Amino acid sequence: MVFKEGTFKGEQPEHFEGPHPAWLETAVADALSIAGDIDASDISVTCKGTRIILTGSVGSPEEGARAVEIAASVKDVTEVDNRLSWL
Repeated sequence: MVFKEGTFKGEQPEHFEGPHPAWLETAVADALSIAGDIDASDISVTCKGTRIILTGSVGSPEEGARAVEIAASVKDVTEVDNRLSWL
């Protein structure tokens, strides 16, 4: 049997420095969802490196600030980009 080096459709898989973006996005989304003081149902979480981008809408500017605070408290998050709007 001949073993080939692992590739994805002929290309090398991406290497991520630090935590994998999907894990970090999931950790932030989980933290937002269990916070009892905000409604995170309309918040989307994306990740670029260790920078978190929050988009969507919240009920008030205070909820938006709390969402940023929660996201920033997650391990390995270095920056939070707040693109939230409020109703």
